[in-house]
Amino acid sequence: MSHSPAAAAAVTEYDLSVIRKFAIMTVVWGVIGMAVGVYIASELAWPALNLDLPWISFGRLRPIHTNIVIFAFGGCGLMGTSLYVVQRTCQTRLFAPALANFVFWGWQAIIVAVGITLALGFTRTKEYAEPEWPITIAIAIVWVAYAIVFFGTIAKRKTSHIYVANWFYGSFIITVALLHIVNGMSMPATLWKSYSIYSGARDAMVQWWYGHNAVGFFLTAGFLGMMYYFVPIQAQRPVYSYRLSIVHFWALIAIYMWAGPHHLHYTALPDWTQSLGMVFSLILLAPSWGGMINGVMTLSGAWDKLRTNPILRFLIVALSFYGMSTFEGPMMAIRWVNALSHYTNWTIGHVHSGAMGWVAMVTIGAIYTMVPRIFDRDCMYSTRLINVHFWLATLGVVLYIASMWIAGLTQGLMWREYNNDGTLAYSFVEVVKAMHPYYVGRVGGGVLFLTGMLLMAYNVTQTIIKATPADRPVE
Repeated sequence: MSHSPAAAAAVTEYDLSVIRKFAIMTVVWGVIGMAVGVYIASELAWPALNLDLPWISFGRLRPIHTNIVIFAFGGCGLMGTSLYVVQRTCQTRLFAPALANFVFWGWQAIIVAVGITLALGFTRTKEYAEPEWPITIAIAIVWVAYAIVFFGTIAKRKTSHIYVANWFYGSFIITVALLHIVNGMSMPATLWKSYSIYSGARDAMVQWWYGHNAVGFFLTAGFLGMMYYFVPIQAQRPVYSYRLSIVHFWALIAIYMWAGPHHLHYTALPDWTQSLGMVFSLILLAPSWGGMINGVMTLSGAWDKLRTNPILRFLIVALSFYGMSTFEGPMMAIRWVNALSHYTNWTIGHVHSGAMGWVAMVTIGAIYTMVPRIFDRDCMYSTRLINVHFWLATLGVVLYIASMWIAGLTQGLMWREYNNDGTLAYSFVEVVKAMHPYYVGRVGGGVLFLTGMLLMAYNVTQTIIKATPADRPVE
């Protein structure tokens, strides 16, 4: 994209300081979160690694891993890219940059507090919402500040049009606030102990309304906003169909909200609610694949770039995993399939095909695209290292999810096997023993993925320190 002198002057006016900090911490938390993931995967394969210490047991480290990877790595990536994209597409500086700085430091403090309290055993025991009530309130305060910065920037835009990436970022910000506040409603008993205001099956329903929509809006809508900006930038092509992107947006946010009950098949939840969740999950396939196809088809006429541009490969493979995960999810929501998959490692494979294959890889591609621009460099320090990272990440994801798919199907089938007299054919211990080789495979996949993240950390550091400064405004 060429720049007129006026446009070049405008580029220097963008507020990049907070975005630089978010970009750096995205990489830092990515390395930490995935290192914790590799360790707890190793604990499942070799239980003695917990060293009989409660603070590093699987039960305490697992929610630390999920919170760091989702809310620290993913959250910093979303905040950093959204504040970058909203300035670029609205052609204006950030609204309230001091408040944006508060969002950055507040978010880092929350992440540290979550890690410490969960290690000490303070938890609400709600999936993706484990932090106790003081931290839950702090999250709401920082999130509202983030919303003010983002929507304030849109309000002062110099363009009449609001680019579609901002629609997705905006829906993610609003919906996550709603989800967090409703699910976080608790009655404090002490400083670090509270009880949900909901009870029984109602509490489970509210939790999975939150839990699945955290996936739907934090881990999907937000990262689709990332995709709709960075894929066209890397492909140097406009979005394949802007009309489809708008249809994709409205269909996704209208349907996703109602799919949560598929997490509660064969529970005390009313059958009609379970069936409703299944139906909406199946309908959800259409807008999900519409967005995936729109992103991939943006490369029309530019497929040759995949041979030489490893950053674009990250983004397109991420879209491929998004398409695969959003096919697998509705399939697993069918009650008869869920009877086999529920509570097995198949679910773990599904979650990580989305988390590692889609969320992490699109974030990595976006950070590689953004870092030279926000630090005023011509390019990343090493394209070769990006290429090596791509193959490590791709092979790591495939090894991880293939191990978990096989483990899950094995588990489900062993649990359903009966002797002629109606007793279970396999004991609990026999099923656990059968999982061991697949758990080792998962560790291998995690090690490959973590190694790629370490290469990324080195590459980003060297880009900031050593790469040639750009002698022109960067896009």
